[in-house]
Amino acid sequence: MTAVASIRTIVLECSAPEPLAQFWSAVLDRPIVNRDDDWWDLEPPPGGPRMAFQVSPGYESPVWPGTSGEQQSHLDLEVDDLETARARVLELGARQLSEVIDESEDDGVWQVFADPAGHPFCLVA
Repeated sequence: MTAVASIRTIVLECSAPEPLAQFWSAVLDRPIVNRDDDWWDLEPPPGGPRMAFQVSPGYESPVWPGTSGEQQSHLDLEVDDLETARARVLELGARQLSEVIDESEDDGVWQVFADPAGHPFCLVA
């Protein structure tokens, strides 16, 4: 089967792109390559999608766990050491939203956080 498309850019909406771009730049170790009033980009990994941050007037953070569709998407980030990664994202400005939520052998150990603009993401080890 042939792919119809590939992911070019993952865009997170926010009220202020600069702090969000700085947070994700540090978490993913990707430099910021574009700075504009309402759009910031991180350099994509080789062969991977770009990550961008776009101003959205009236932006409201998603609610986790949501009950009526507030959380429309989230990122799962694989890490080697959950405690080290947890400490680092908290230091960078993330908020922890859950304790360990699954310790199944197949799926690993998951913790849920929110970035500075409130977007949920999981660290998975």
